[in-house]
Amino acid sequence: MSSLNSSQPLDGRVAVVVGGSGGIGRETCTLLAAAGATVVVGYRSGRDRAEETIAGMPGTGHIALPVSIEDTATITAFQRAVLERFSQVDILVNTAGITKPVPHNDLAALTDDLIDQIFVNNWRGVFATIRAFAPALKASGDGLIVSVSSIAAFTGLGSNIAYCGAKAGLDIMTNSLARALAPEVRVMAISPGVVDTQFVPGRGKEFTDKAAATTPLKRVTTTADVAEAILSCATHLKFSTGSRIIVDGGRHL
Repeated sequence: MSSLNSSQPLDGRVAVVVGGSGGIGRETCTLLAAAGATVVVGYRSGRDRAEETIAGMPGTGHIALPVSIEDTATITAFQRAVLERFSQVDILVNTAGITKPVPHNDLAALTDDLIDQIFVNNWRGVFATIRAFAPALKASGDGLIVSVSSIAAFTGLGSNIAYCGAKAGLDIMTNSLARALAPEVRVMAISPGVVDTQFVPGRGKEFTDKAAATTPLKRVTTTADVAEAILSCATHLKFSTGSRIIVDGGRHL
């Protein structure tokens, strides 16, 4: 269903963005829509932000639907609602997740409850979402899954040790699913460094400025940087699967 119009390479495609009302998600929705896709903005609690995102997106037919990746029942309901509306899904983007700063040497502060919450939101919930949409993506014949990971997955440096572990698991999930869902579906991961959003509680301008100063390209990752990498998976990297794209300005070096 791809278009011959190079300015609208995703014309006729339906893209589902989970976490679409957040910083990276919102930017991704806008770029996918600009490329011609019809976009489903999946939001957890930010309905107003999701509706505002749609209002600012080019094209028509976009919708916002609720989903909490902590609750598989809501993922199932979300998937049904999407397919009832569009009867197809060609692209699934997973941007939802949570974290909390915990010093790596403070083992006691990384409680079982926090570990479980982080793994549910950054691994299990992503897998459950993919599991729900996999049949529709395979039916597309040219499906794409892109999940937002982190350089924490392979540097071991991040907001807390559990977050590093969950993102490492997400990277391995990407590898495994790239084999399992081929050839009908490609699976990719995007690995940002420090992103200029409010994703990590308590990190303000002072932290961001310090991170920029120690990054080779002298700035932190923007939401646009991540969204453009996600878009490239759909529009240019057509022969890539099971790969991790690092978008961090060299911060991991």
